[in-house]
Amino acid sequence: MSKTLKIGVIAGEVSGDLLGGDLIAALKTIHTGDVELVGVGGDALGAEGLDSLFDYSELSIMGFTQVIARLPQLIRRIRQTADALIAARPDVLVIIDSPDFTHRVAKRVKKALPDLPVVNYVCPSVWAWKEHRARDMLAYVDHVLAVLPFEPEAMERLGGPETSFVGHRLSEEPGVIAARQSSALPAAGAPPTILLLPGSRAGEIKSLAPVFRDVARIYAERNAMPRFVLPTVARREELVRAAIADWPVKPELVVGDAAKWKAFSEAHAAVAASGTVVLELALSGIPVISAYKADFIGRFMLKKISIWSASLPNLIADQPLVPEYFDDTMRAGALARWMELLTRDTPQRNTMLEGFDGVWQQMRTAVSPGRRAAEVTLQVLKDQNRL
Repeated sequence: MSKTLKIGVIAGEVSGDLLGGDLIAALKTIHTGDVELVGVGGDALGAEGLDSLFDYSELSIMGFTQVIARLPQLIRRIRQTADALIAARPDVLVIIDSPDFTHRVAKRVKKALPDLPVVNYVCPSVWAWKEHRARDMLAYVDHVLAVLPFEPEAMERLGGPETSFVGHRLSEEPGVIAARQSSALPAAGAPPTILLLPGSRAGEIKSLAPVFRDVARIYAERNAMPRFVLPTVARREELVRAAIADWPVKPELVVGDAAKWKAFSEAHAAVAASGTVVLELALSGIPVISAYKADFIGRFMLKKISIWSASLPNLIADQPLVPEYFDDTMRAGALARWMELLTRDTPQRNTMLEGFDGVWQQMRTAVSPGRRAAEVTLQVLKDQNRL
């Protein structure tokens, strides 16, 4: 009988928890022995047997000002998590995204347990800023599981740990696949459906809602029968309802994943907060414009970013497919006019969709991302004589 495999795992947000759940579920189908978990995570990892050390929602923070405000709590949780993992002495430690937390824990654990293999799932954006972090990771990360196809080459170029592209779970998302199959221009005489996606964090919503309000107003003034849909998550519904209360052109507010993916399947174009949702839209075959407003410290840090684009579809395609508007460059009139171009049979729309098809092909993998992540993790264990 194969040995019991004890896995330390840390996921700081919902997306990381889902990735961890997929990895562990796949690993259990490959490894013939028992699997024990210790660390931090949410429902997905909980379903695989993890009794989280604390409620991981405490770690769901964004923006430098938020990190600074909650630094004492963050430091306390880092110490608690590292101490628990050191005491448990797992066979491998898998840290998933949320680098402000997970990497600090990994450094502490690796210092106490230098022979412990550490696998980092979701490559930090070292290719975007502070490139020296790639080489710094050699001290506490043995292997990186990348979800973007350009990251292994970037990590090699920057002298970071060995990196494998395992795929992105969005390439298997049923909502994405359904949207791809239904993507088309509006029927003759029918109104286009335009998605407004101001993000899921309070700061994003508050900063982008006024801009999106003006986008809807300007578009409605210039075009007949527009239909705007604003998907959000349940925990932000009240905030979003308050934000759109005075809009002269009201969007349809839909709440939850099922409603969001239904809206995707009906959409012809979108304006979205810069982030993963732009990749969701690209893979779904929905033309999109990216918009973002940073907090005051974030604006300062933007000056240090070396990458040529903040849009993931652009970076994957190595082409400027998605137009991007940041901070003072953002004009509602420009975004509204882009929506006109992207909801009609125009060269701009056709070029963008052709590029998105290329992104889709690059993101597809022969096996599921969870399975591939599990295979690489087990190989790291074998290479270090842990199996």
